[in-house]
Amino acid sequence: MFIQLEEIKVARVYNFSAGPAVLPEEVLREAAEEMLDYKGTGMSVMEMSHRSKAYDTIIKEAEADLRTLLNIPDNYKVLFLQGGASLIFASVPMNLMKNRKAGYILTGQWAKKAFAEAKIYGEAVELASSADQTFSYIPDCSDLPITDDMDYVYICENNTIYGTKFHKLPDTKGKILVSDVSSCFLSEPMDISKYGMVYAGVQKNVGPAGTQIVIIREDLLTDDVLPGTPTMMKYKVHADNDSLYNTPPCYGIYICGKVFKWLLKNGGLEAMKALNEKKAKILYDFLDESKLFKGTVRKEDRSLMNVPFVTGNEELDAKFIKAATEAGFVNLKGHRTVGGMRASIYNAMPIEGVEKLVAFMREFEEKTEK
Repeated sequence: MFIQLEEIKVARVYNFSAGPAVLPEEVLREAAEEMLDYKGTGMSVMEMSHRSKAYDTIIKEAEADLRTLLNIPDNYKVLFLQGGASLIFASVPMNLMKNRKAGYILTGQWAKKAFAEAKIYGEAVELASSADQTFSYIPDCSDLPITDDMDYVYICENNTIYGTKFHKLPDTKGKILVSDVSSCFLSEPMDISKYGMVYAGVQKNVGPAGTQIVIIREDLLTDDVLPGTPTMMKYKVHADNDSLYNTPPCYGIYICGKVFKWLLKNGGLEAMKALNEKKAKILYDFLDESKLFKGTVRKEDRSLMNVPFVTGNEELDAKFIKAATEAGFVNLKGHRTVGGMRASIYNAMPIEGVEKLVAFMREFEEKTEK
C-alpha cells in the first residue's frame, strides 16, 4: 500500500535556525516521495552509485541549474565537495597562497577562524576589523593596506553570528577576492566575475550539512599548491574530475539540486531578493520601534538572512526564548559566543513565519510591560 505524502498532515514549526536550517517543504516532500525509488531505479539516491547514469544526470543538472541561477561565467568551475566551510579555511591558502601572504578582513567569528587557519600556511595580514564594536558593523574597505605581494583578499560576506553583510565589496586593488558566502548564498543575485573564488557550506540556505560548493576561476586551478597539500584538498583535482574524484556527498548534492529547481520555479534570485527584503523589513521595522527588543547591528550593514536582537536582560532573553519555543518559533537562541536572540530568515522561511514571529514578539512585549 502506498501513501501519498500530500495526504499526511505534519506539525511543522517555524525554524529560525542559523544552520542546519529550514528547507523548502516542497523539496522535502519530493525527496520523501523518492526515498525508496528514485525515478524507477528501484533504489534511493542514498544507495545509488555516484558513477551511475541516474546520478550523473542528478549532478550535471544541479550544476547547470546553479550556473543558470547565478549566471556563472564559462571560465569558472563549479565544485561540489565534502565537508563544511571550516574545511575550506585551510584549502584556500593551500591552493591560493602562492607568495605565502594574504589579506583578511575580520568581521566575525568565521572570518577570525579562517584568518587563524591561514596563519598556519603563511603570513595572514589583518586588513580591517570590526572587533572593536563586537562585529556589529562592516569596516570601511575603500582603501585597505593591500601590498603587491598579497595573493588574495578574504572576506566572510554575510556574518551568521553577528548579522552583518557586505553590501559593497571591498576594493582589493586588483587582488583576487575570496568570499565565504555560506549564509547568504542564493539569497540574491551576485556578480561572480567580481570574485576569484566564492564558496558556501550549503547547510545555511541550500541543503543538508556536509556539502560544500566552490565556484572558482579556471586560471586559479593549478598544480602549484603549497607543499604537503593533500590530494583531496586540491581544487584542480576535483575540477579535472567534475567533482567525482572520489565519492561526493551524493544525497546532499541531490537535495541542493532540488533547491536550485525550486528557486528557478519561483522566479530566480531577483524574486528571492525581493521576498527576502520584504521579510527582513517586517522584522527590522518592529525592532526599530520596539521598546523591549533591540537590533544589534548598524542599520546600513544589516543582513537579510540573520537578524540578532536582545532585550538587554539575560533572564528576559531566556524567558522569551522559552516562550517562543513553546509557541512553535524554534531555534531563536543566539550563538553561544554572543547570547541574546537571532532569527535566521533564509529563503525557505515563509513570510507568514516572520509576520507571526513579530506578532508574538509584540504580544510578549505588551505582557512584559504590564
